[in-house]
Amino acid sequence: QVQLVGSGGGLVQAGGSLSLSCAASAASGNIIRITDMGWYRQAPGKQRELVAHITGSGSYADSVKGRFTISRDSARSTVYLQMNSLKPEDTGVYCCHVRGVRTYSVYHDHDFWGKGLLVTVSS
Repeated sequence: QVQLVGSGGGLVQAGGSLSLSCAASAASGNIIRITDMGWYRQAPGKQRELVAHITGSGSYADSVKGRFTISRDSARSTVYLQMNSLKPEDTGVYCCHVRGVRTYSVYHDHDFWGKGLLVTVSS
């Protein structure tokens, strides 16, 4: 299977910045390619929503365009999310997601999720 280990998040005042990272590893061996990597979030009382994902280039939810930047380091199987100009409505639990993980021996055509990272933006 594939494991995702995330880090980052925390508490910040509105207008501030935070960053998240998430590194993938596979029990079947070294990862040579991940098709898609991204971040979802779930705010209190709301459904989970896609924040951003990256295959080649990044795609963003309208609510974060111009403020968030997603990037990936394929050599390290890691995805990052830089969050600037944070707003209270960005508060939520952020989870990284990957799909299509290839190692030298196995292709995992599944969705994998990291544990949630809490982001709290105070007004």
